[in-house]
Amino acid sequence: MRKRVLVTHQLPGDHIHNLTQHSEVNVWMGPGLLSAQGLREELAGCAGLVCLLTDRIDKALIDAMPDLAFVSSMSVGVDHVDVAALTERGIPLGHTPGVLVDATADTAFALMLSAARRLGEADRFIRQGNWTKENAWSPDFFNGVDVSGATLGLVGLGATGQAVARRAAGFGMRVLAYNRTPREVPEVEMVSLEELLQLSDFVSIHLALTDETRNLINAERIAMMKPGVVLVNTARGGIVDETALGEALSTGQVYAAGIDVFEQEPVPADNPLLGHSNVMLAPHVGSSTTRTRAKMADLAADNALAALQGQRMLHCVNPEVYDWQSSQPA
Repeated sequence: MRKRVLVTHQLPGDHIHNLTQHSEVNVWMGPGLLSAQGLREELAGCAGLVCLLTDRIDKALIDAMPDLAFVSSMSVGVDHVDVAALTERGIPLGHTPGVLVDATADTAFALMLSAARRLGEADRFIRQGNWTKENAWSPDFFNGVDVSGATLGLVGLGATGQAVARRAAGFGMRVLAYNRTPREVPEVEMVSLEELLQLSDFVSIHLALTDETRNLINAERIAMMKPGVVLVNTARGGIVDETALGEALSTGQVYAAGIDVFEQEPVPADNPLLGHSNVMLAPHVGSSTTRTRAKMADLAADNALAALQGQRMLHCVNPEVYDWQSSQPA
């Protein structure tokens, strides 16, 4: 009897079809996203799960699924999954690093440029009919801040942070970086977080969300920043204290911000950033190109297929489970 696998959304790419040759695949076809209750019902009796970052895989769900043998997430970050609960059960968790680096770096730099040059404000100005002959131009008309030649601080120097650094080189920027583990990257100066915040004209976040990084950029650290800084976050919501950022935008401590990720997604109407015209907002689309999303889906499918065939996943968040599995009695 073939094992059952639940896929919580229709996925792009071609590799997802390979799963049908090795398992009974149930793809949630909508409408909309699969609800928490729907996920529990559809996952019952399944050996595998291919999920999205919008699917909450918590301990209660994991404990309720005795047949679950693997989880493959179409995401790099896995803060939507209780990794410890999976590891305790010896269940491998796959994710999709690497393939979305350039797309996310492009988004980070696009938000940086847009926030610095007030392009969102300028777009709304025209669409709302405010550009008239009387105010057609002036020396201070929509003046922003220079990106070229400025100092960029990267909080996190993994693959995406390094990709942003390469883009910054083309703008003649000085690049500083803070990383828990020092790295040697050409044309990047490793500094402490405090020094980075004090010296940078632009700060871009490239960390995973963990207990240690939650609210890392809080009111105290925002106060350390160079006055008039531009802050960009394409990593995960929750790393930046949104209330503190909103207050700093009001006082001018932060000149502008470009935000693709939020502590609560979708963004509630009372989010403190929504009332600020000097914030470029995007709905978590850092990796949203057709090619990148197809690559992510293919890698998620490949991770699942490897698990179905009793092999190690290509990219496993908790590889220690394989040692756990080998120690179990036959």
